[in-house]
Amino acid sequence: MDILALNCGSSSVKYQLYDWAKKEVIAKGMVERVTIGDSYIIHEVPGRETYREEYECPDHKVAIHLIIKTLADKIHGVVADMSQISAVGHRVVHGGEKFNRSVMINEAVLDAIKEVQHLAPLHNPPNISGIEAAQSVLPNVPHIAIFDTAFHQTLPEHAYMYPVPYEWYENYGVRRYGFHGTSHLYVSKRAAVLLGKDPKDCNIITMHIGNGVSHSAIQGGISIDTSMGLTPLEGAVMGTRCGDIDPAIPMFIQQQENLSAKEVDSILNKKAGIYGITGRFTDRRDVIEEAEKGDERCILALDIESYRLKKYIGSYCAVLGRLDAVVFTAGVGEMGWLIREHALEGLEHIGIILDKEINKNTMTRKRETMISTPDSPVKVFVIPTDEELVFTEDVVAILAGTYADHMHFDYSFAGKDFKK
Repeated sequence: MDILALNCGSSSVKYQLYDWAKKEVIAKGMVERVTIGDSYIIHEVPGRETYREEYECPDHKVAIHLIIKTLADKIHGVVADMSQISAVGHRVVHGGEKFNRSVMINEAVLDAIKEVQHLAPLHNPPNISGIEAAQSVLPNVPHIAIFDTAFHQTLPEHAYMYPVPYEWYENYGVRRYGFHGTSHLYVSKRAAVLLGKDPKDCNIITMHIGNGVSHSAIQGGISIDTSMGLTPLEGAVMGTRCGDIDPAIPMFIQQQENLSAKEVDSILNKKAGIYGITGRFTDRRDVIEEAEKGDERCILALDIESYRLKKYIGSYCAVLGRLDAVVFTAGVGEMGWLIREHALEGLEHIGIILDKEINKNTMTRKRETMISTPDSPVKVFVIPTDEELVFTEDVVAILAGTYADHMHFDYSFAGKDFKK
């Protein structure tokens, strides 16, 4: 049984084809520059050279047609017949309060996703376009939605409500939702295995640090707080997003620069964060390289990001009480040893003792590593995330009728014998 996972962004479509029987990735890739011209596909198959093809994709339907065409291509493809694909899993960024787990997509589910697209106007519309396009290209297979927000639907009311007029929540759904749920789910389950404990007995802080950044306080296996809010703009410093700032700043700048609300929103999402401070970079590798050469704004960007990470660890430690582990994941979390070191410096008083040598030598996306000292009361792990595996297992379980919420479902990666 082959499962196709699709992740449709505003101008891209990522994909992965997974052989469930063999437990291995058959192919993966991405169509870039969808809807904006000069689009192309990058197609990767284990053991082969990466294939690239220029192919104009004015919309997501054409992009998905291109993916299907490439997967079935006689030279570059991996399937003889599209009937090999048993189901399609779709990443949906925002499910609002309507979805606390993955679901089979039918007309009612798609309508419900459309009803909350105002909560994620940059993300849900392309997700919806991708679903509709894939349904038209593969009409005879089940389509399943996997929601970024679902994992965080366990937040208590006092954690997800904002101190704004209550009518905003009643009328418009204004509350904290959180994102990167599949990543937080995966690495928290893996951390429990590494601790030798059941997830319900673990208190863990998970730190997903990539271009987008979010953290989660996980108590007894469930998310009780998370850094992103109504939208992915709130929380930590990110590649191009500002994260937590004084809420008066947008209105102040709007007046000073004579900008529209949409223009300010675009700046805070696309030109702030690490890019805003450095004026040049979002990739932390570039920032670190220039910081080592003495670039003051790159040094400042690293200091700001590390300081904010440390603040979140401290605040979530206060929320959780007993802390068993801190987990770093995603591109920067897995590769950025210097950022991890700066974020964890001086936290010995809360039981975090970093092994600096091991941390410095941990720059891989393929191995789980403990970077704290053996006697550190709180363990610190670097765990490569695998959101696509969560997608795939949810899809297979839904098809088999065995799916349940994550605390009552046996994910393969939550087992001590799991190997990637």
